Amino acid sequence: MSFINHFNDIQDTRSHINKKHELLDVIFLTVTAIISGAEGWKDIKQFGDSKLTWLRKFRSFENGIPVDDTIARIISSLAPEALLACFVSWVNELRDANNQSVITFDGKTLRHSYDGDKKTAIHSVSAYAVEQGLVLAQCKSKSKKNEVSTVMALIELLELKGNIITADAMHCLKKVTKAVSKKDGDYLLQVKNNQGKLNKEIQAYYHKVRREQPSLIQQNSHETVNDGHGRIEQRTYTQLLVTDWLEQRHGWVNFNSIVEVVRQRYVGDSHTMETSYYISSLGINPEQVAKSIRQHWGIENSAHWVLDMTFKEDDSRIRRGDAPENMATFRRFAMNLAKLSAIKDSMKGKLKQAAWSDEVREQLILG
Repeated sequence: MSFINHFNDIQDTRSHINKKHELLDVIFLTVTAIISGAEGWKDIKQFGDSKLTWLRKFRSFENGIPVDDTIARIISSLAPEALLACFVSWVNELRDANNQSVITFDGKTLRHSYDGDKKTAIHSVSAYAVEQGLVLAQCKSKSKKNEVSTVMALIELLELKGNIITADAMHCLKKVTKAVSKKDGDYLLQVKNNQGKLNKEIQAYYHKVRREQPSLIQQNSHETVNDGHGRIEQRTYTQLLVTDWLEQRHGWVNFNSIVEVVRQRYVGDSHTMETSYYISSLGINPEQVAKSIRQHWGIENSAHWVLDMTFKEDDSRIRRGDAPENMATFRRFAMNLAKLSAIKDSMKGKLKQAAWSDEVREQLILG
């Protein structure tokens, strides 16, 4: 039961007289309840009451299952930073045994985690290993506008060697390239108007190369075509090495290449086209950058969507203290455990099976 072992060093801030229930018992109860479909404190309590015999196979639960208010108090008292450290420790152990290539950063707002003012809803940033489908870390951000400092903290926390970091244009900053390179990682960052001069210069450079060296464009391009639901999507990725012609290259660490992506969509007689640009530390490999750019959106489709539709994160009204942030971490524990399982079913199906079957639940938590 490796995941619970990573909580051994977490500090229990309760006074001695309030320690009727062991902290690790409550944490184990919470994660296993969530992986069985529990959404709130009452659900966790009811799961515990109905599965106490099974729970005691793994933890003592000497004084039984705490009431829902006690569960809420204990979970809200946990320091989010300490809980995050436990989560990252566990994930890093998994990553030692599973090579990762693309890690994407993206923000998510817990839409009902506020009292009164919607602006106080918790906004968090997650790091997601796309190929394995694992959330590597998630950390609260003061707001969407403050995502950059949160991403910088996550970069410092994570092992990045040998991985490609992707993020949207907000994080296309010199300090981000420096931080990623310091951790021996590579980066692939979209360029928009927050780097206006660089963006215009990259566009001008592609225009120059097309005019003067069309063969270079052809040999460094990769095209993909997808069709379905009455539409055709064509994407052309062209990667060029950075040269002295690009005056805006200075100050960026390991800035080795630029990427142009032309997306064309055909729906019936309708045709639309858009072009976007990226900077990267990677050498020339258009197929690799094409795959990495497409994988960047994996966190939206495979993580955020699952958290909202299966774990009902967007509907959660847990608001007490640090409980919203801590429960978000526990949901990601549960989601990772379910994704790692060899059981053949959808995420929703796995949670249903875990709710019904002690054997399946045991398979999910033990791997």
